[in-house]
Amino acid sequence: QVQLVESGGDLVQPGGSLRLSCAFSGSIFSIYQMGWYRQAPGKQRELVAVIGKGGSTNYADSVKGRFTISRDNAKNTVYLQMNSLKPEETAGYYCRNMDIDYWGKGNRVTVTS
Repeated sequence: QVQLVESGGDLVQPGGSLRLSCAFSGSIFSIYQMGWYRQAPGKQRELVAVIGKGGSTNYADSVKGRFTISRDNAKNTVYLQMNSLKPEETAGYYCRNMDIDYWGKGNRVTVTS
């Protein structure tokens, strides 16, 4: 059974940093494209970053230069390093297996002073 478990969400001040983790289990992690999404209160869920099985990456324009997606296939984990966080980036952050359309339950990030 496939599972995705996010961690690392927290309350942080504007300009601060967080690293989210998503642990994958139940299948062969290295063959999948993985993504991070976020959903702010009252807004639609949006794609933040994607990493291919070979390590290629793509980012939403709003996070380019500040966020970095990475993966560790030995640990079956995908990460999202978030720097220079803004209050409007307060949201639930979700990990997704792009190939089999499987989602984690989300992790809350709150950016406030």
